[in-house]
Amino acid sequence: MEKALSKGGPAKFVVDPFDKKNIKVKSADENAVYNNAGLTENPEFPGGMELFYKFVGENYRAPVKQGLKGKVYVTFIVEKDGSITDVKTLRDIGYGTGEEAIRVLNICPKWTAGKINDKPVRTLYSLPITIETAG
Repeated sequence: MEKALSKGGPAKFVVDPFDKKNIKVKSADENAVYNNAGLTENPEFPGGMELFYKFVGENYRAPVKQGLKGKVYVTFIVEKDGSITDVKTLRDIGYGTGEEAIRVLNICPKWTAGKINDKPVRTLYSLPITIETAG
């Protein structure tokens, strides 16, 4: 709620533009999917991103193909309840690498949802997975 300053107000009024409580964003549309740029709080894997990368690394089974090297790019939605849905491969390097990334993300534990003004929203997330097999 905005208020106009009246007589006797402070001579100097400072607003910290980096304090999240001073950032105004439009209210969240119920079913819209947001990217990280429009959020006041980003989605988070339980324990942080380091544990997420560890989870992916421990559960991803690289194909048995000597000297395979490249990146698999996937996207997914972190739902308001923290579940992962709509997992898609944008690009893979063949040999089932994209399908395996989808399998791993489908067994992923729930995240903490992204938020706009303390209200959980659906958030699009992108993930590159680097593959390098012995060769």
